[in-house]
Amino acid sequence: MATAELPTTCPLPHVPEQPAAPARRGPLSSAAWREYGYVFTSFPLAIAGFVLAVTLFSLGAGLAVTVLGFPVLVALLAGARGLGAGERGRAAGMLGLRTKQPAPVPAGGIRARLADVAGWKAVLFQVVMFPWRVASFVVTLTLLVTGWVVALLPLYAWVFPTFVGWPGYQVFDWTDSAGVRHAYYLESFWQIGAASLVGIGLVLLTPVVVRGLNGVDRAAVRGLLAG
Repeated sequence: MATAELPTTCPLPHVPEQPAAPARRGPLSSAAWREYGYVFTSFPLAIAGFVLAVTLFSLGAGLAVTVLGFPVLVALLAGARGLGAGERGRAAGMLGLRTKQPAPVPAGGIRARLADVAGWKAVLFQVVMFPWRVASFVVTLTLLVTGWVVALLPLYAWVFPTFVGWPGYQVFDWTDSAGVRHAYYLESFWQIGAASLVGIGLVLLTPVVVRGLNGVDRAAVRGLLAG
């Protein structure tokens, strides 16, 4: 009696792929701290890149009437390309931004190298992003310090009347031209609690603002440093 052979494998039912869970963006998440770290490391790099770009370009342009100016400009393009490679690596590691390599350095002599479009775009990146990164550093540092200091006020508010001699946390204290003193302190439970809520709001808002600031860097890396 013939028997039907059973298939050795059985097809599994199709299970639709589930979308990846969104990355946490809370103030204490790793994604948020990578964004903060990107801003803080961008500040010294922006200074170095701006100084390199302005110094070598000014020197090369000033010596352009002689043959000495062209090697300086070539060195500028090479240095800017190197900084650009580092910027793409930082953007990939800290912001999750993957970009293509720019076009290779044109082959040939000095004239061909001076026509390096990707190199000049890298120089432009260092000049344009300098003021923005300084502003991003100031805004990020201000929000972080202010938010956490005010949010945690209930934990250390007792220090001021106990050791400093103030009735509470001093908001301002100044004397006008008529000699009248104007001072305001956070003294009561409700004042301190309300201030803490404002601080918590700043803490929660900070990663959103910083991600928006870094969005300009993302666009600049794509537009000026990528192929």
